[in-house]
Amino acid sequence: MSKSPALTATLLEIANLTKSFDGVKAVEDVSLHLREGIITTLVGPNGAGKTTLFNLITGHLRPTAGDIRWQGESIVGTAPWKIARLGVARTFQDLRLFSHMTVFENVLTVMERSAWFWQSEAGSGAERHQRVHEILDATGLLHKADVRANDLAYAERKFLSVARIMATKAKMWLLDEPASGLDPRSYERFVALLRSEVRRGITICIIEHNLEIVVSISDRISFLDQGRLLADGEPEEILGNPELSSIYFGERNS
Repeated sequence: MSKSPALTATLLEIANLTKSFDGVKAVEDVSLHLREGIITTLVGPNGAGKTTLFNLITGHLRPTAGDIRWQGESIVGTAPWKIARLGVARTFQDLRLFSHMTVFENVLTVMERSAWFWQSEAGSGAERHQRVHEILDATGLLHKADVRANDLAYAERKFLSVARIMATKAKMWLLDEPASGLDPRSYERFVALLRSEVRRGITICIIEHNLEIVVSISDRISFLDQGRLLADGEPEEILGNPELSSIYFGERNS
């Protein structure tokens, strides 16, 4: 496991965040600290507001009230591409790969996009190609470098989605159900990859429904329900709470 969450600094702070759609509060008065160098997992039943929270963080939605601070500075109202430039990257459930590009091209394209903003950091073409090879090796996709994304197996597409995040050099990864549908062997590789990246200093926040994955990967768990943050703490504390379990498994009192 990585360092204790209590010993790490806050990288992104969510303060009293609310998002309403036609009077319905998808996120309601949520305050949360995403701490540096750990894996925080967002859990809760469908419709809890988890993906909406990701959309608010990344600037795809603007909050009705509240604030989001990245390294102490508010990013509310900042364009999504500018938030990505600050170092916040995300995946989507639908993966959003360039299906007719090769695996190598999918990763290289992300790096070349970043070069528009960080020419001094992007390096030469040879350096970028070397970095792509390193990323594909780490994600187990090097032997698929010349294969089109559309021709990959489902698990391989999942790893390609993570490879593209790695290429951005983002400090924080927001991963929306990244391990869903993985076979046991691929799942073990996935967990090992994320743990390796966390040891390198990456901060990760995951939306996940599979409790086996939640148990094995989380340093901290934040439990949402009907747009509200009901609990935030150590995995043992959250998963051992019978009231939260009844909500998660649909057994709440009416």
